[in-house]
Amino acid sequence: QVQLVESGGGLVQAGGSLRLSCAASGRTFNSYAMGWFRQAPGKEREFVAAINWSGDRTYYTDSVKGRFTISRDNAKNAMYLQMSSLKPEDTAVYYCAADGNWRTKLAVLTTEYNYWGQGTQVTVSS
Repeated sequence: QVQLVESGGGLVQAGGSLRLSCAASGRTFNSYAMGWFRQAPGKEREFVAAINWSGDRTYYTDSVKGRFTISRDNAKNAMYLQMSSLKPEDTAVYYCAADGNWRTKLAVLTTEYNYWGQGTQVTVSS
């Protein structure tokens, strides 16, 4: 089992940057693929980015490509989301998630992830 805790959210102006962190408990962190999702008010939770267990494969939703970077440090049981050139439409609660299933492709659906953090609020002002 993995417990996940996000941090690093906050209020930032459009064009600014934030770095989100996801701290994981448990000794098997490096056996999980990881993902970031976000949920804006009144909208469904949507996929943002994913990374495989070793960190050498990543995948992004089109709207964040070139602006966000997902990474992980297995020695620290941590995952990160570096966000730059932020836009007001990036405003949402951001969640990290762990996928303990073996797959040929990185998971992009909420139902494919086994564990979730509590979320951290990101607000981008115009």
